[in-house]
Amino acid sequence: MVDDEPIQRKLIVHQLGRLGIEDVEACASGHDALTVLATAREGIDLIFCDLQMPGMDGIEFVRHLTRQGYAGKLVLVSGEGERILQTAEKLAQGHRLHVLGALSKPVTMDELRHVLQQRASPEPAAVRASRHTYTVDALRHAIAAGNLVNHYQPKVDLATGAVTGVETLVRWAHPQDGLIFPDQFIALAEDNGLIGELTRTVLLDALRHAHQWHMDGLPLQVAINVSMDNLVSLDFPDVVERAVHESGLPSGSVMLEVTESRLMKDPLTPLEILTRLRLKRIGLSIDDFGTGHSSLAQLRDIPFTELKIDRGFVHGASRDASLRAIFEASLGMARQLGMKVVAEGVEDREDWDFLQGTGCDFAQGWFVSRAMPPEQIPDWVADWEVRRPTLVSMGS
Repeated sequence: MVDDEPIQRKLIVHQLGRLGIEDVEACASGHDALTVLATAREGIDLIFCDLQMPGMDGIEFVRHLTRQGYAGKLVLVSGEGERILQTAEKLAQGHRLHVLGALSKPVTMDELRHVLQQRASPEPAAVRASRHTYTVDALRHAIAAGNLVNHYQPKVDLATGAVTGVETLVRWAHPQDGLIFPDQFIALAEDNGLIGELTRTVLLDALRHAHQWHMDGLPLQVAINVSMDNLVSLDFPDVVERAVHESGLPSGSVMLEVTESRLMKDPLTPLEILTRLRLKRIGLSIDDFGTGHSSLAQLRDIPFTELKIDRGFVHGASRDASLRAIFEASLGMARQLGMKVVAEGVEDREDWDFLQGTGCDFAQGWFVSRAMPPEQIPDWVADWEVRRPTLVSMGS
């Protein structure tokens, strides 16, 4: 327990004792706590840290924890405003520390009990996953050998609960490392001229799977992510149109999701390509809205049909006034521009119920389903149809 205020230290130590946690080191400063961490015979597996402390504040302490390679869990505590506490929590998470929560003073027994219950949960994959570096040749071989596989995350209508489509999420089925997520190889493809071939592979597989679902009576719209680097080839609209035509699917069955992950050197070429795609009746979605370089300029200039509000503004918006304000502003803009809206990052029932009261069109996230291989989609849809009536009737 790290806090410069003696009363606060004693209070939380006492509360922890009542909850069965008696082996507690109480430190009056960040420096003292770092000394304890460096000299403790047994590892410290949970730290409660105040933010506002003289000498070394909680933010500095978090930085030192990262440098020491602290692998335990962290709870931030503060009497400062909620916005500061939230920012500190995001910063600690950005340092890949396992943050159980951020608590406002005075801390209650119920809040302590809640974070202690989370203490036994497994460490998030993002924290524990080891990241490997892959070569261009390995990725090129994976594309040629068919080692890129598509998984699909369902998207559902919030008003009716009906499954309307899926987002295509590519994985690299590595022979030694298992499934590798795109954040470990998309930039590699973009930087080495492989993104065109990679996107074509993902597109063709997605169209093949979508055609099979249509044949099975599941007319799902399939969304495919495209890189800004795809939007420099003037023939890209013709490539997409030809692939859709050969698949036998109507053009309205395809949505391209665009994220501006890097600044455009030549804004006119992507604008031409995206406009031509719309002329060919291919849907366009602006992905991760609110996190790109110039999202408002994109909304002004490009004929998007759908806006996907980033998960950072969706999960927890029901209980966070700042997130709710940003979410509602984004929803209102999209409405005035005649766009459909997808809320990403719907992780629990509280998120779902909140969204049903906003007029948002579609939901996507772990509360609905995680991404899955194509062969699992039909059975998942059948299971969802059983679950769907309770969600819609109770939420409406």
